[in-house]
Amino acid sequence: MGVAVRRAFHTVYIILAILSVTSAVALAQPYYVATTGSDSNSGTLSSPFRTVAKAVSVVNAGETIYIRGGTYSLTTTIAISKSGTENALISLFAYPGEIPVLDFSGQSLSTGSRGVALTGNYWHIRGLKITGAGDNGMIISGGSHNLIEMCSFYRNRDTGLQLDNGASDNTVRNCDSYYNADPPDYGDADGFAPKLTVGSGNHFYGCRAWLNCDDGWDGYLRGTDDVTNSMENCWSFRNGYREDGTDAGENANGNGFKMGGSDDRSLMHNFTLKNCLAFANKAKGFDQNNNRGSMTLYNCTGHGNLVANYRIKTELAAGKVLTLKNCAELGGTVELGSFAVQEKNSWLSPFVVTADDFRSLDFTGADGPRKADGSLPHIEYMHLAQGSDLIDAGVNVGMTYMGLAPDLGCFETGLTGVSLLSAPGTASFFPNPVSTTGYIRIEAAVAGHCAVHLHDVTGRFVKIVAERDIEPGESILTADLSGLHDGVYICRVLLNGKPLFTLRFLKVGTAG
Repeated sequence: MGVAVRRAFHTVYIILAILSVTSAVALAQPYYVATTGSDSNSGTLSSPFRTVAKAVSVVNAGETIYIRGGTYSLTTTIAISKSGTENALISLFAYPGEIPVLDFSGQSLSTGSRGVALTGNYWHIRGLKITGAGDNGMIISGGSHNLIEMCSFYRNRDTGLQLDNGASDNTVRNCDSYYNADPPDYGDADGFAPKLTVGSGNHFYGCRAWLNCDDGWDGYLRGTDDVTNSMENCWSFRNGYREDGTDAGENANGNGFKMGGSDDRSLMHNFTLKNCLAFANKAKGFDQNNNRGSMTLYNCTGHGNLVANYRIKTELAAGKVLTLKNCAELGGTVELGSFAVQEKNSWLSPFVVTADDFRSLDFTGADGPRKADGSLPHIEYMHLAQGSDLIDAGVNVGMTYMGLAPDLGCFETGLTGVSLLSAPGTASFFPNPVSTTGYIRIEAAVAGHCAVHLHDVTGRFVKIVAERDIEPGESILTADLSGLHDGVYICRVLLNGKPLFTLRFLKVGTAG
């Protein structure tokens, strides 16, 4: 082959390579859905699709669908079966600053249709409101490694969000589920339900469930055994009632966190709850039902649940353990089996708890708007009052705390307003104590823009002390602390705008 021919082939190869890259880039552009769109459109911002189903049918791993604001009236289930990958999630997001409502109230009641049925893996779904489904608002059936964030599930005709059929390793973050009801018997509509045939590794963080006719969280098993799931910083309140606050009837259980149970009373659902709050539920706040698995409760609070704040009395299966540490209660009863491993709970000696231990017993605002970052609203309710002997009275269970020791209950004094979002990976601050320059070591799973926000002990934002792009793996950021007065500070480490870690350090030395 002559030189000229080889050069010609080389030129053609380069052109084809450029075209291939260009095509790939074009395919990776976001898809858009709008109430004014058409499924015969190209799916661009200026020519959006009409339905989420159409966008789902064409999206690929690593790509994003944006749903514009407005109400989408739907009569059929949105089925999501394709999958992303660990390094290339498929994203289904509300368009920034807009609120899409997926309204399934036109579904036939006789079919019991779900709103969104997610069987795929590695999806990130954020900012959607899902209402009116003939059954669950959303079901994750067999799907794994999905992140459901800042979504609301309400007025569905069964549980707002259910996980089963082996669904595992999913994260539900900063979501709300409320007003879900299933007339005429009102016996099954929970807020969140990792139940029946659910798998392990599902984690709820910063979620709320209220005024669901059955339970706030329900972990009842039927068809699977010895699975493990967890809740952190979650609130469950006023369940067992209809939307108007009236009793939903004898079939409406009305528990805050139902941690399992099964038809034959033998199955094991291992539950871990941290910093969880249950109040004003029709029945129990933290309920064993007849769960035979291990249950671990750290820094939880129960108040004013009508039957009991805590009821865990049935003997566990061999090798299973019930552990409660740093928990608090007021205005109810605590009914625990003698097998419970307890330490530093408010009902144990030497504590005597009264209303004066708390800043407020008024839960107004608990169902109010979330903060801009999706975190729970600030309420004074059940925060410990200055001078309470429940402050610094706990034992270290591995969670962030201020002072000499953890407080009792779900709210740590001095961390008000600070999100304690956990994420896979590790981080550390050194040296600690520090004078003028500190270092934050981060292990992150993905690349992105990292910023370190500094807060004082009240949660008030002070300034950004470090900011740069990082790669996956270990990174060290340098924090300029000059000009700060001595005291305890909290760093929130954000990656691509999302809280990743929370770190605490002590500043010493003269402020500049």
